[in-house]
Amino acid sequence: MASEAKDVGILAMDIYFPPNCVLQVYAEGPARPTGGAAAIAMLIGPNAPICFESKYRGSHMAHVYDFYKPDLASEYPVVDGKLSQTCYLMALDSCYNVFCKKYEKHEGKQFSISDADYVVFHSPYNKLVQKSFARLYYNDFLRNCSTVDGESREKLAPYAGLSSEESYQSRDLEKASQQVAKNLYETKVQPTTLIPKQVGNMYTASLYAALASVVHSRHETLAGQRIVMFSYGSGLTSTMFSFMINEGHHPFSLLNIANILDISKKLKARHVVPPEKFVEALKLMEHRYGARDFVTNQDTSLLSAGTYYLTHVDSKYRRFYDVKGDGVATAMSNGH
Repeated sequence: MASEAKDVGILAMDIYFPPNCVLQVYAEGPARPTGGAAAIAMLIGPNAPICFESKYRGSHMAHVYDFYKPDLASEYPVVDGKLSQTCYLMALDSCYNVFCKKYEKHEGKQFSISDADYVVFHSPYNKLVQKSFARLYYNDFLRNCSTVDGESREKLAPYAGLSSEESYQSRDLEKASQQVAKNLYETKVQPTTLIPKQVGNMYTASLYAALASVVHSRHETLAGQRIVMFSYGSGLTSTMFSFMINEGHHPFSLLNIANILDISKKLKARHVVPPEKFVEALKLMEHRYGARDFVTNQDTSLLSAGTYYLTHVDSKYRRFYDVKGDGVATAMSNGH
């Protein structure tokens, strides 16, 4: 019988965020400025420096209309912002509860966020990340974890009797929990927020961009530490899991991962454009969404070599592309 691979996890990873475009787009309103764009590639295998702790995984699913795309004639989603935030926190509570129970079953001791060196969240916008970490601290208070100090207990005591639904809507609890969790947030979460705060909501890539952020900034001291991850997708499905970090071995080492990520260089390579230009681009997208028989302006001045770009769509909705090279473009049609 084949033996089970050990230390399975992330051997290598890279991230790409376009220098001048946004893929996660929203209609006019408060959600629009949160949109971003990125892609993550990861090599998964044994003997990895970022090792998956499969014993502790906790998941939660529910059927809700918090974020969805019912209008096929529009690129934009329908977003119920208040419901979506409540769903996120509800899923976080559920996943954390399962995660803690599994940890306690295997390790024979209570788990709290103090047992995580870093906590990484799916990051639609940073304020939700702050609320989420504070929510975990509130959960530790309700579970009577010894890591919650006396002063924090005193400040959270007025909210001990709230129902789950009441706690999701309580602004006073939100404020109090963020206040008592602030110092832990600075050490355990802040280092994970670099890319999400700079780039915006990347959907699936948001969680792993946050992981890339902490690898970028802390790779020299990560060995032997635990990173707890919370993944969330509207609709909804969510999972909390964790990684245990080690140095790895060349070429699959933390240092090599950080060097390949090269986050600082990629952030600096982006192009700043005024908001008016962004709005103008979205109006053009709205006009052309589902359209046919048009030619793009084919301005490639801000594209890097190797980028595929749309040149035109014909009367039969067939799409044609070129590839930007060193002065040479290669024609493509429908991806072939």
